[in-house]
Amino acid sequence: MKLHKTVFGKYAIMALLLGIGVKGYAQRDTVPDRPVTIDSFDIVRDYRPLLADAVKIRRSPDMTNKRSYMPKLSYGNIPDKKLDINTGLKELNVQETPFSREQDLRSNYVKFGLGNFNTILGEGYFAYDAYEDMQVGGFLKHLSQKGSLEGQKFSRQEVGVFGRRILPLFTVDGLVGYNRYATNFYGIPLADDGMTSLNPSPESQAFNDIYFTGELTSNYDPDDDQAISYSAKLDAYSFNDKFDAKETSVALSAYLNKRVNAFNVGANVSVDINSVDGTNNMTNGGRTKNSLAILNPYIRFKGDNYAITLGANFIPEFGDSSSFNIFPSAEVDFALAPEYFHIFGGVNGGVKKASYREFARQNPFLGPNLTIQNMVERLHVFGGIKGNAGATFGYKVKAIYRQLEGMPLFVNNMERPFWFDMVYDGDGDKAVKHVGIEGELNVRLSELVNLGGRLNIDQYTAAQQEEVWHTPKLRLAANARFNISEKLYIDAEALFHGVSYGKAFDYDAVTGGIISADDYYRKEVPSFFDLSAGAEYKATKQLGLFVKANNIFNTEYQTYLYYPRLGFNVLGGLNFSF
Repeated sequence: MKLHKTVFGKYAIMALLLGIGVKGYAQRDTVPDRPVTIDSFDIVRDYRPLLADAVKIRRSPDMTNKRSYMPKLSYGNIPDKKLDINTGLKELNVQETPFSREQDLRSNYVKFGLGNFNTILGEGYFAYDAYEDMQVGGFLKHLSQKGSLEGQKFSRQEVGVFGRRILPLFTVDGLVGYNRYATNFYGIPLADDGMTSLNPSPESQAFNDIYFTGELTSNYDPDDDQAISYSAKLDAYSFNDKFDAKETSVALSAYLNKRVNAFNVGANVSVDINSVDGTNNMTNGGRTKNSLAILNPYIRFKGDNYAITLGANFIPEFGDSSSFNIFPSAEVDFALAPEYFHIFGGVNGGVKKASYREFARQNPFLGPNLTIQNMVERLHVFGGIKGNAGATFGYKVKAIYRQLEGMPLFVNNMERPFWFDMVYDGDGDKAVKHVGIEGELNVRLSELVNLGGRLNIDQYTAAQQEEVWHTPKLRLAANARFNISEKLYIDAEALFHGVSYGKAFDYDAVTGGIISADDYYRKEVPSFFDLSAGAEYKATKQLGLFVKANNIFNTEYQTYLYYPRLGFNVLGGLNFSF
């Protein structure tokens, strides 16, 4: 057996050497210039598949993909942070999901404060939003103050209920509420002796506002960026004062838009049925009807760096007087440096409804038997620049030119100067000309400091009136917020109004009557600067303390002739969320 193994081994060695020799001969015949070396081997084995690591797989990005169109949305105070999107270019690291807990979100909030001038503040906000597609809630507000002058009182109450329901195709919003504002005609006009008051017993005034607003808006479909978008809204209110004035309004508006590639075709339409009782329209029992409708068809061309909108405004007025107006409507927005520098401009016109509700909100010292007349903006040309640098700096500067017919102005009543009447300047023969500059600026220096401001410079050329009464040429508003820490916040606001003028007469000190109805003069309403500041400290997650100081320089300035505002006042209190 041992011999057999030895012979078999020798034969095997000889066979291997012969095989190598034959292989070497074959290589010498096929590649004569290549010598046979010991490192020339062909290794053959069974195929065994190996799976590469997943992280070694690379997928090239498809550079032809285009993002679907998304409308530009605004979310209030949410910071505008850029998102790093490098889809498909980075390794996906799988990590263990950390332990999560439900966030401590509180939808209910109450606030209470006290201050000088017998100031009482109370607020409450309540909401139920446990469902992602539904929210309901309500609010209550109260603020009352009493100044040092006779009858200088203010009181405001608000209550409302709101709701929102998000459905697959559209969203429905609704709000119903009641507002009440009460004050007195505490104005202190004096006779020609400079001492005798023409308003010894201030009369009270109160406004009641019951309102409803509801809106249905289509939801954006990310899978169909060319779907039809639409909206329908209903606004209705009943507004009255202590006298006979009462305004009733029902307005229905709708919006429709269809996008086709770079084109948008759509229309805005609205109908506002409005009537005011207690006016000087004695031929109709003191009722003035000033309803109107608006039809605004348009076509918009929109690209990456431009947007051009062309259309027209068809506005019929109906009621006590009727007319039909057609105005152009064109706008252009061109980005010279996207996000940083835009130029824009346009030309349009329209009709603005004269609303007793809006007039009373601006000036609550209106007298009875007012004149109600819509304002026609015969021509409005504007243009300017705007832009921003990321989320830290934004600006806008706009120049405007307008021609106005029926511009509303507040004028002191001739017999009772502590009442205000409405006069309207400009008509079809001669219009009021308005040239103005508007500027806005928002700066976020850091996460701790935010600044903002708005400047208005206006130059009016009156038509029939000697002056655009109670309208300053310069207005400046600025605000700042300082986040000192996670618990302490400081706010500041500044307001500056330039000089304006009121229409004044001379009155006899003995009788209190007007000396001459034909001899009026411009009485200056001085410019003023109002600075306010406040702070809030969050003692706990639920409890906070606040303090607010208004009119820090203690200037009893006037917005309207004979009506000084409250001096320096401080309000402080606490708020609680649950």
